[in-house]
Amino acid sequence: MSIALDEAAAIWRIGAMQLSDFDFDLPDDRIALRPAEPRDAARLLIVGEDGALHDQTVRDLPAWLRPGDALVLNDTRVIPARLFGLRFRGDTRMRVQATLHRKLSSNTWTAFMRPGKRLAPGDRLRFGQAHDRACALGGLDATLTHKGEGGEVTLAFDLEGPDLMLAITSLGEMPLPPYIAAKRAEDARDHADYQTVYARAEGSVAAPTAGLHFTPDLLEAIEAMGVRVHKVTLHVGAGTFLPVKTENLAEHRMHPEYGEVSAQTAAALNAVRQAGGRIVCVGTTALRLLESAADEGGAIRPFAAETAIFITPGYRFRAADLLLTNFHLPKSTLFMLVSAFSGMARMKGAYAHAIAHGYRFYSYGDACLLFRAP
Repeated sequence: MSIALDEAAAIWRIGAMQLSDFDFDLPDDRIALRPAEPRDAARLLIVGEDGALHDQTVRDLPAWLRPGDALVLNDTRVIPARLFGLRFRGDTRMRVQATLHRKLSSNTWTAFMRPGKRLAPGDRLRFGQAHDRACALGGLDATLTHKGEGGEVTLAFDLEGPDLMLAITSLGEMPLPPYIAAKRAEDARDHADYQTVYARAEGSVAAPTAGLHFTPDLLEAIEAMGVRVHKVTLHVGAGTFLPVKTENLAEHRMHPEYGEVSAQTAAALNAVRQAGGRIVCVGTTALRLLESAADEGGAIRPFAAETAIFITPGYRFRAADLLLTNFHLPKSTLFMLVSAFSGMARMKGAYAHAIAHGYRFYSYGDACLLFRAP
């Protein structure tokens, strides 16, 4: 399935929808700077089929599932994708910061860089030389080969394959979301906290945060009740942190992200549906991937491609029946997605309830379980 088809399917009903339609007031003290301990002690707001709200904890999730349902997890693994270094141009040097975004080849990545305006194709970069965590390898060298209009650059590293990943792991920091990074520095705890317990496939620069609430015991309890657990992979890019800059949503374009749904998983999920079970997506990443892989009739097909699907109210969901997700930023594409899934008025009411009752927001915050609106 091509990106063009994804975009056409996702934005066909945006029309005159405005960014301001998705704004709401959020007190600054609602932003969680650390996750709940243990993970499944986080609060869980149930937004029911009838719009009724129920205050629960993530540990209560099995009570809202049924035998025969399928729980779909995104097993991507976050890499320490924030790199600090120097730009070399002639005899001059300049401190730079790169956040890797998308892997293009064994030695090439796209990235967002600061200060971006002062960089140009041909610049040589050395990471690990301008930060406290200098690398014993002597630095990781790269050439900036392309500078895009959307702020992305392309970096060709001198290392490739496993050697490159080893250097990135040694040099990099976990790319905490900007609303956390602005309040505290990354530390050793984040290397464990900002990773799901089932993370497997390296490639994300942001965590699929709904999955951070799961523990091995909770997953075991869910499987024991007859819910089948399936895994897909969507590598989350740094574009997930970028604000929507256009008031007219029809003008917004998502950054593409690579995802995979195996033939075995697609067949298993289709069988669940045919038997009357529900597909429960853990996180917006799993949902966006399944919607990209589903055909017009709702059948999920094997998928191994990039997707730039943009879901707003008016979108007709084809694959997902329930969604477990965290609480999202005002005016974000993720708040647009949950408004499409459960209804804008219902979600604004749910968020108002969450704010009034002390729920914690964003990546390390609490969760909500959403039933799809008719």
